[in-house]
Amino acid sequence: MYRSLEECLLDLEKHGHLVRIEEEVDPYLEMAALHLRVHAIKGPALLFTKVKGSRYRAASNLFGTVERSRFMFRDTWKAVERVIALRNDPMAALKRPFRNIGTGLAALKALPAKKAFPGGAFEEIRIDELPLIHHWPMDGGAFVTLPQVYTEDITQPGIMNANLGMYRIQLNGNDYETNKEIGLHYQIHRGIGVHQAKANASGVPLKVSCFVGGHPAHTLAAVMPLPEGLSELTFAGMLAGRRFRYSYEQGFAISNDADFVITGEVYPGENKPEGPFGDHLGYYSLRHPFPLMKVHKVYARKNAIWNFTVVGRPPQEDTAFGALIHELTGDAIRQEIPGVKEVHAVDAAGVHPLLFAIGSERYTPYLQQKQPAEILTLANRILGTGQLSLAKFLFITAEDGPRLDTHDEAAFLKHMLERIDLRRDIHFYTHTTIDTLDYSGTGLNTGSKVVFAAYGDVLRNLADEVPPAFHQLDAFKDPHLVLPGIVALKTAPFTSYERAATEMAQLNQQLLRLTDIEKLQSLPLIVIADEPDFLAQQLGNFLWATFTRCNPSHDLYGIDSFSEYKHWGCRGPLVIDARIKPHHAPLLIPDPAVEAKVDRLMERIFK
Repeated sequence: MYRSLEECLLDLEKHGHLVRIEEEVDPYLEMAALHLRVHAIKGPALLFTKVKGSRYRAASNLFGTVERSRFMFRDTWKAVERVIALRNDPMAALKRPFRNIGTGLAALKALPAKKAFPGGAFEEIRIDELPLIHHWPMDGGAFVTLPQVYTEDITQPGIMNANLGMYRIQLNGNDYETNKEIGLHYQIHRGIGVHQAKANASGVPLKVSCFVGGHPAHTLAAVMPLPEGLSELTFAGMLAGRRFRYSYEQGFAISNDADFVITGEVYPGENKPEGPFGDHLGYYSLRHPFPLMKVHKVYARKNAIWNFTVVGRPPQEDTAFGALIHELTGDAIRQEIPGVKEVHAVDAAGVHPLLFAIGSERYTPYLQQKQPAEILTLANRILGTGQLSLAKFLFITAEDGPRLDTHDEAAFLKHMLERIDLRRDIHFYTHTTIDTLDYSGTGLNTGSKVVFAAYGDVLRNLADEVPPAFHQLDAFKDPHLVLPGIVALKTAPFTSYERAATEMAQLNQQLLRLTDIEKLQSLPLIVIADEPDFLAQQLGNFLWATFTRCNPSHDLYGIDSFSEYKHWGCRGPLVIDARIKPHHAPLLIPDPAVEAKVDRLMERIFK
């Protein structure tokens, strides 16, 4: 059981899971670029021993593969799984350990332990002494990407009612006063947002402590969706096999095991622009006002190591976080939403934009025919649950034959497209909320959602080649078969929604003139793209480009579409306009000069 991040890194190195980078590397773009390159080849964790401009070492890619993550937690993983399984009362294992012998022995060491502040182990430093890692060329500054952000409820103070979350932190740049101010980026429904609202209502600043490093279990705890009543700090202790040790110094909570601690206060109504930041959708999130944290003190453990990751178009290291969470939480979604068998937030599409789900259809015996019924009610529950509520696209079906797996995306889409009745099975939610990081909508946090609910007998055999009519179109060129039943087309770049409506009307007229609508039934989906060949190269390209660049209410059209009693449908193929729009955030594009330098570094490191 590790007592520190350094012990973990030494263990990884001993077993061939870590490589030391002994030459000096620049935290401006180079460290992030090297991390991305190593992660892409499923390479080892990295320890940067010489960070330009800082006396501290830095580590990344610890969670780069699920196998390495399991290795780090090999002594505690099974016991923690058993505790998480007690979702109705996970604290029972702590209160009655010998009645729950399989879980209780691990839980005995789980409760946080209050200690004296280890002043001799820490030194007080400044923000500008940290490894200020600038990840992407257009980023607004250096960011903390694996923070453990700790806050307490002012109405119920104490560690057992605290929140430990992972919210990105901007350390410099923009209008921040160096060493005195940093920016916090989080959404109002998160735990820290609730704490801030209560502090604001009382007219007092919210005390915030940001921990970096420590046992890797503390990092994972900050992103875990835990059962009600099980705190992140308790979970961290269970997974680490060692109680979370904490203290208070001048009213601020301190993780005694962290490598770095930044303390400060967020005052009511005080914001400054935060961003841009190269984010997990594969685009930048732009500058927006977010809470300003006034720095109180910064502490560093002697010989501290700065733990970081890099996000970008998936898959990245945060993909492994998602896989770990899925393993630990097991069938949690079944317990939370009865009737739902499986929900998969599709990583290739940036996680939040696209969900695949399987539910039950117990209403079918009472209906005249097989059709979506219960799964429509389940869709509402899914889109109203936690992080799932950020989704824009939900494809939901019910098993009626061969076993379905939402993680087999191509097979799942095939199942849906074979059965969907495009006249009946498309359901929109307009003028609603979407992910803050998604710029495909009509404004920050605003956009639309759509549910595709398909259940019943097979309605069509999917086309396995591009129909002849698609080679005869005017202004729509370069047709590519992406998957059975899906064709991508290219037209002029997007200029406006008024122009797009005209272009789609022209596509509708041409297809109905060139071919019989019945001959189009084998092709239920057409995607309009800037680069159809890119979509056809691999499934991940299709999922990413299609679902991150689309606002359902504005970008979905249909061949021979109609509106009947407020319901919209189409008799021919559905059309998704997945072109890049002028209001979209910029793509993440690496710096060519930095990439060339990383080429040389990679040759020396992995020679």
